Amino acid sequence: MANLNKVMLIGRLTRDPEFRAFATGGRVAKFGFAVTNRRKNTQTGEWEDEPMFIDCEVFNRGETGKQADLIERFGLHKGSQIFIEGRLHLDQWDDKTSGQKRSKHRLVVDNFQLLDPKPMGDGSGPAPQRSSAPARGPMPQRAAPQGGSYYEDTASDNGPPTDEGSGDIPF
Repeated sequence: MANLNKVMLIGRLTRDPEFRAFATGGRVAKFGFAVTNRRKNTQTGEWEDEPMFIDCEVFNRGETGKQADLIERFGLHKGSQIFIEGRLHLDQWDDKTSGQKRSKHRLVVDNFQLLDPKPMGDGSGPAPQRSSAPARGPMPQRAAPQGGSYYEDTASDNGPPTDEGSGDIPF
């Protein structure tokens, strides 16, 4: 039987990332994340927000490259909206005060994408971008024509896309 542990969410950071370096040279960024589900209250008929709060960790290691560094480089902070993709990990411990076993899930982030609009003004801030899995440097970015999100251009950066050849499409 196959197994799959993959989570994809869009939400906002609930606290500024905290960074920690390891003696081995690795690094981790930890932050809180919230995603809101909407549901209709059966008694009142009104729509209600149902927030879910998740602790997240992003590492600089393995195939994910320098993800924790990218969190810092792009200035993620409380309130930043991002798409995250990762896997659940179960933490278990003994509560020191009650002596009971405790547990909670946390999300180990493999990839992320900033969804906040591109900063306006003098352009001194870094442009949001999708993180790249193997550490191969940032990919060129372009603003999408609508929606204020960003996407990764895997082709050469020869300017904005054109409509050349679109006259051959029968619709």
